[in-house]
Formats: sequence, structure tokens, C-alpha cells
Amino acid sequence: MSNAGTYAGATMATGDVLVDFRSDTVTRPTAAMRAVMAKADVGDDVYGDDPNVNDLQDKVAALMGKEAALFVTSGTQSNLCAMLAHCQRGQEILTGENYHVFIDEAGGASVLGGIMMAPMPTNETGALNGDDIDRTVKPDDPHCPISSLLCLENTVSGNVQSVDVIDALALRGKAHGLAVHLDGARLMNAAVKLGVPVGDIVKHADSISLCLSKGLGAPVGSVLAGSKEVISRAYRVRKLVGGGLRQAGLLAAAGLYALDHHVDRLADDHANALRLAEQLATIPQIAVDVDAVQTNMVFMTMAHDAAASLPAYLQNKGILINGHPSRIRLVTHLDVSAEKIDQFVTELRGFFA
Repeated sequence: MSNAGTYAGATMATGDVLVDFRSDTVTRPTAAMRAVMAKADVGDDVYGDDPNVNDLQDKVAALMGKEAALFVTSGTQSNLCAMLAHCQRGQEILTGENYHVFIDEAGGASVLGGIMMAPMPTNETGALNGDDIDRTVKPDDPHCPISSLLCLENTVSGNVQSVDVIDALALRGKAHGLAVHLDGARLMNAAVKLGVPVGDIVKHADSISLCLSKGLGAPVGSVLAGSKEVISRAYRVRKLVGGGLRQAGLLAAAGLYALDHHVDRLADDHANALRLAEQLATIPQIAVDVDAVQTNMVFMTMAHDAAASLPAYLQNKGILINGHPSRIRLVTHLDVSAEKIDQFVTELRGFFA
């Protein structure tokens, strides 16, 4: 779901916020993570001598079953580095019509790389249809751009793409000579939900972007994994877009801590999302599909006038949500406890009363 148009409105001091459902990007470093950051050894990452950055990159590469990895500032930068590493100007990326690389990254691949996007429809779970890949790949014709990359995503609006689905789509793309990039901003949520090693999900991907600052709870950063060749090209792109890092070990230490301590606990976020959906379903004025909740996202709908006034009402109660006229996304994360969910639902009942 796009975040476009959801950033306006009054801000609140951190101490005034009871709970923030806007996104799992709002998580704050835990006390234990801050302690690790405070004592982290650092070096100059551009020279390649920051020990924590090097350890983080090696760790993510090993998790993904790839040769190398690159620490970058954000998921958008990670995807951009990947797309520009795989494609040249005048080439084309096939992706989902509602995937982040197409709708939420300011058209970076097109603006900065001269790369076209070929969006394809997705089903109710966010999955592509392999036959659409066959239809969308361009022929060897001078009138057409050169189809070069297939961009997949997992999870998609909280929906998990299974290993079989990712495998089938990646292999369909490779049959056409496409490289495959996976936007795995919340890939660890998918791995925890599926109960499989993350490397099993991405074995046919040529590059993978993993975000550390969403459900994993680090303050900043993503890691791009792939072959040595792809990561070498991505490193050059990172420099091109101003993403060279210096004493980044403080941030990398947070990422290492997140991978060591915050992966398994993603199951708590999933359980809390289900708890939230089940309680919302008991409020007559709210529509929510409980069975559709797979990971840490819940989508609720209500009458337009209620949806318009609800965010301001809740903000006065210390609760933050994104406003949307038709469907409101609520995201659970490590700063959202079961008790806070119960308080939120109580306030919702008061709003409708």
C-alpha cells in the first residue's frame, strides 16, 4: 500500500505518543540495541575498514546464500542500486503494478537510470502471474525497450509470497533471460511466517534488498545482497547517488543486533496483528478481513466521514494512524504490545459511540 499523501498533519512529541500504527518504520532502538551502538568499533566504510559494516555485509550475504552484500541507507537506495546495477539506459524492468519499486520510489530508476517500468497486474495476495511475464517481455525489436530485469516483492502489503510462488516467477523470468531482483523489505516477516530459512525463498534471485529499519527495529539501513559482480556495480551506484558511508559501524552494529535478536520475535508482531484484526471485527462500523492477516499488517475500512475524522480524534488520544479515504493500514511492530492494541480498540469504540 502506498504511503503517498499520508505525511501531512501535526507532529507529536515522542513522549506524547501512546502507540503508533502508521508503519513498522517508526520503531525506536531498544535499550540493548543502543548499548551495542554506543560501544561499537568504527572505521571508514568507504575505505572498507569499518568492522561492523563488514560483518553485517558478510552476515546478510551468508543468510541469503549469496557471494556479497552492501550496506546502504534505505530500502529505496538498495532497490535503486540494484536496478541500476542490473540495467542500462533504454532497458526495461518488469514488476507489479503496486510494488514499491514502481509506486513509492519517486521513479528513481527512470529518472536517474533512463530505465522504463513495465507494471503488471497482481492478484489479491500481491502475486504476479507467470503468463503475464511471458506477455510483457518485449520482442527483439528496435521499436521496443530491452526487457532486462524482473522485480519481485515479499511481503506485499503484509501478504507472504510462498517459496513456490517466488521460485516459479523467478524461473519464468530467467527463461526469458531476465535477471531477478527481490525487494525483501520485510523478507524476514515472510521467512518467519513460512518457517523456512530466508535463503530458501531467494535462491533464484540475483539480488535481494533486506530492510533493517522496519520490523527488525534498527534505526537506519538496508542491505543489498547478490553476486560479487552485481554488488561491485551497486557499490559504484551507491557512490553515484551520494550514498558513501564513513563511520557507519554505529548503524551496522544496530543491524547486527537486529538480525541476532529481533527476527524470531517478528512472530509476536504477527500474533498482535491477528489479535487486532479479531477485535476490530467486533466493531459494527468497521470492516476487516481477519483471514487475510498473514504478518504484521491489518487493513480496515469504514464510512468515508468516519475515516476522514478518525486520525485527528485518535491523535488527541496519543494514537497515530495514517489517514486514507477507503482503506486504513495498521502496522504492528516491536513498540506495539498486546496491551496497547487493547487500548487502541477501546478508543475506537469510544469514537463510534
